[in-house]
Order: sequence, then structure tokens, then C-alpha cells
Amino acid sequence: MDNVLITGTSGFVGRNISILFDKENRHYTSLPLRGYWQSSIVKEYTAIIHLAGKAHDIKNVSDPNEYLEINTNLTIQLFDIFLKGPARDFIFMSSVKAAADAVNGVLIESVNAQPGTTYGKSKLKAEEYILSQSLPEGKRVFILRPCMIHGPGNKGNLNLLYGVVKKGIPYPLGAFRNQRSFLSIDNLLFVIQSILDQAAIPGGVYQVADDEPLSTTTIIKLIGETINKKARILNVSIPFIKAIAKMGDVLSLPLNTERLTKMTESYVVSNVKIKKALGIARFPTSSQEGLIHTIKSFDKV
Repeated sequence: MDNVLITGTSGFVGRNISILFDKENRHYTSLPLRGYWQSSIVKEYTAIIHLAGKAHDIKNVSDPNEYLEINTNLTIQLFDIFLKGPARDFIFMSSVKAAADAVNGVLIESVNAQPGTTYGKSKLKAEEYILSQSLPEGKRVFILRPCMIHGPGNKGNLNLLYGVVKKGIPYPLGAFRNQRSFLSIDNLLFVIQSILDQAAIPGGVYQVADDEPLSTTTIIKLIGETINKKARILNVSIPFIKAIAKMGDVLSLPLNTERLTKMTESYVVSNVKIKKALGIARFPTSSQEGLIHTIKSFDKV
């Protein structure tokens, strides 16, 4: 019987994995993020899922050394233990931000990684160490790079858009035609479950994203349809919006150039490689199905 060791079970992904494993009666043990990890701790485990890490700080107030210590050094420490132990699989939860902060076209795994944030750099350093080590026969390593993960109980940008629609606040950026990839927690769990259950899946670096990217205006419309409230979308002139954003840079307004870019840029992530490895044409949960499930949860939290 499988015996899985999981770090980071207090996080959003970890909590959902714990719920899934409990339903399946799959035996697992949680390992705390901080503490002295010895090889004796993991000697009896068949797989290690390493989720623990320091999340991206959008306010840029965190100590850069914390990212290196937690996202890089602890990953290296745990991976070294894996190499010496009997566990067959090591699944490391990295991020698309280890590859790029901005995307022109579609992001693929073979891109020359150039992370721009301390968070992304710390994840990439961990990836590079893992890939530089010789892997003993019979072991597999999976580096998963998810895009923005959503699901019931996970607040974030989607929750902010939900608040805009629910309060009837007009969304003035309807003229921007961006496309962004998202990842339903259900599809991420499907990937992890498949890896553990299918020994034939080859290890490697895999991006994980839902099948269809969506525009921000599409998401706002979907929120309105889900909560039965008309979404108010304004197609204000793009040059005018950009001019207001430039004024915001000088006058410290709520809308500035950096914030406008984050709200309207495209970030499309390919999932072709992981689907080929899993032998599937589509993920079980569509982009819209996953988002509707998430949106319906907002009134409950």
C-alpha cells in the first residue's frame, strides 16, 4: 500500500490533497515545513509530495532570504533525503513564475527560464538543483509548474472580481482583450493522483493549466451569470485608460501603470506536455466549470 509524505498540508493545495486522500483511504503523513528533516523520517514512504513553500508576495515586503531558505534550501534538503531513501516518486510543486513573469504568445516548458521576482528565482534554483542530480534507477521526479490555482475556499484576484460584480461596480477595462490561463484545484488533484497511480508516466518538468484560457471580461460575465447579477462592463478607450494610469504613477492613484498591466496582460500556459504524458485529450474539469465551482463558494466563506 502507498504511504505518501506531504509537506505543506496547511496550504490550499495541501488541504485539498488531504481531503482527497482521506476519501480514498490513501495513507499519508504530513511533515511540517520547519524542523530538522532526517532520512529516518522518510525511510518508509513510497512517495513525497513537496508543497511547502513561501508564496509570492505581491506587496514586495518579504525578506528575499526567506524565499531562498524556504523555497530553495528546504527543497534541496528534502530532495537529498529522497535520493537516499526508498521512495519512488518526488513531486515538487514549483510555479510558472519560475519560468517567466510575462508571456508573449504561449508559455511552454522548453522556454529559457527568466524569472523576474525573488519568488520565481527561488523556485527555479530548487528546480535546477533537482535536475542536476543523478537519479537512482526506479525513481521518478516531477516538477509541476501550475498557473494561478483556484477552487472553493481560495481567495485572491477572482474574489476581488467577484466583489466588483456583486456590488454592481462597473468594470471599465472591457476594451482590453487579454487571455489568461487558470488551474482548477480539481485538475491539479487529477494530475497528482494520476502520477501516484500510474508508474508508466515519465518524470519531468510539466506545466499545469486548464484547457481554455479566458479573458477577464469573460470571467466577469461568468461571475454575473453564476450569481444572477448583471455584470457592468465599460469599453472605455484604451489610450484614455493608459493616460489615467500614467497620472496614477505621479499622483499615487488607485490605478497606475503597474496595476493596469497586471489587470490586463495576457498569460497563456500550454498544458500539452502534461496531457500527452497522462494520455488524455482534455482535463476532467473545464475552465468554466472549475470557475463556476469557485465562484459559488465565495458566498459561503
